[in-house]
Amino acid sequence: MKVTRPLVIFDLETTGTWIEKDKIVEIGMVKTLPEGSRESYVKRVNPGMPIPSNVSRIIDITDDDVKDAPRFKEIAKEVLDFIGDSDIGGFNILRFDLPVLEREMLEAGFSFHWRERNIYDAQKVYHIHEKRDLTAAYQLYCDKELDNAHSALGDAEATIEIFDAQIKKYGSPEHGIESLKDFDYERSSAYFDKERKFCWWNGELYPTFGKYGKKKNIKHILKNDRPYLEWILTRDFSEEVKAMIEMVLSGEFPEAPVDL
Repeated sequence: MKVTRPLVIFDLETTGTWIEKDKIVEIGMVKTLPEGSRESYVKRVNPGMPIPSNVSRIIDITDDDVKDAPRFKEIAKEVLDFIGDSDIGGFNILRFDLPVLEREMLEAGFSFHWRERNIYDAQKVYHIHEKRDLTAAYQLYCDKELDNAHSALGDAEATIEIFDAQIKKYGSPEHGIESLKDFDYERSSAYFDKERKFCWWNGELYPTFGKYGKKKNIKHILKNDRPYLEWILTRDFSEEVKAMIEMVLSGEFPEAPVDL
C-alpha cells in the first residue's frame, strides 16, 4: 500500500459499544511509512471493570487475560508517541474507535486531536461502494439473483433462504434459527425495557434520555434528584418503566442480568 505520509491503522477491543463509558481492553496498531517499512504495536489493557461474559465470547478476552495488564492511563503516552503526527485509518473508526480513544486519552490527561488529521475509514468506503441490501445478501449467501425484489412475499421467502444459509455457515442445523442467537448484536449496555429508555452498564441501570442520559445511574438519581423519577411516572413511559421506577422510589432496585 503506497502512502505519502505516515499512516497508522488501528483497532480497539472494548468492554462494549457504549462510547461514553466502555473501556479499552486491547489496542493494536500498524504504522506504514512512505519508504515502505512497517511498525506494529499491540497491548492489552486492564479496563478497571469486569468484561461482560457476552463480550468475552465475541472478543475472546477474559478478566483473567487482563488482570495483570496496565491501565490505559499507563500506556496513553506511548500510544500517542507511536501515532505521532500520522494520518489514521481503520474500520468503523469514525463512529466508534476514534471517539472511544479520544475519551480514554482525555481521562488519562492527554489531548488527541484526530479531527486535524486525514482519516481513512474502510467501512465508510465499503458502504459507499458496495450494496448492503437484501438483494446483495441473497447473492452472497444463496448465490442467486433476487428476481422479485421489493415484493413483500418474495423478500420474505428470500430471507428464509438467507437464514438457512446463515445457519449452515455460522450456526447449527440441529438447533436451527436458535443457533443464531449468539449473533444478537450483544453489548455490555443491554437494554432494560423494550423502548430502550434504560440500559445496564457495569451492573448499574442508566437512563438513555434526558439530562441524566448515559451519565448518572438510577441510584444516583434517586439519591440526588428524587423528583425527576417522580416526574417519569407522570409522563408517557411504558408500564414496564413505570413499574421499575415505582420500585426504585420504594427503595428496591432491579438486578442486572447475570450474563452481562
